[in-house]
Amino acid sequence: MARPRKALLDLERIAEVALELVDETGDFTVPEMARRLGVQTASIYHHVDGRSGIVELLRARVGREIDATLLDDRPWEPALRAFAYSYRAAFAAHPHVVPLLTGEPVRAPEVLDCYERLVALMERAGFSPPDIMAALTAFENFVLGAALDLAAPEVMWAIPADAHAPRLAAALAAQPAGPSRADRAFDFGVTVLIDGFVRMLAQNGTATAG
Repeated sequence: MARPRKALLDLERIAEVALELVDETGDFTVPEMARRLGVQTASIYHHVDGRSGIVELLRARVGREIDATLLDDRPWEPALRAFAYSYRAAFAAHPHVVPLLTGEPVRAPEVLDCYERLVALMERAGFSPPDIMAALTAFENFVLGAALDLAAPEVMWAIPADAHAPRLAAALAAQPAGPSRADRAFDFGVTVLIDGFVRMLAQNGTATAG
């Protein structure tokens, strides 16, 4: 029998099927992946290092949707803002992936390259080495949380008749028309975060122009 021109299984197909399952159900199992791929479960383990290997494939797959070039060759404030929007959009399209990633360290070379660019941007901005990882982690926590918020209902506070929350009700009623609750909160949060970084750099005497 002639050998098939294309391998029955590769990392790209494994990642796509895993992402398909996570988008549908919030998680994946290797037996179900094998069933959809039409292979034996053991065949998948020949390509990846167990569940953690599949999670890392998911990280790399979603990470490809983030435009890391936004971090290159531009003033750091608009670069970080634009990158935040690209980052949120990538994970907002696959929100169920986020909880899976938090339990595994980042190892995928292409994802590490994105972080390398982000650290380089922070260095150019004037962040000190001890502050870089704290700032990076705070930024990522906010953006990933915002991605999850996009999958939440537009109305997150439903006040029943027997609850006494007049200030909350007034605040809800005062929300302006226009962008959605999640978009409005993200715009606000990105601005607050970047302004906080600017003030921190100024206080430390390490701010750079732009």
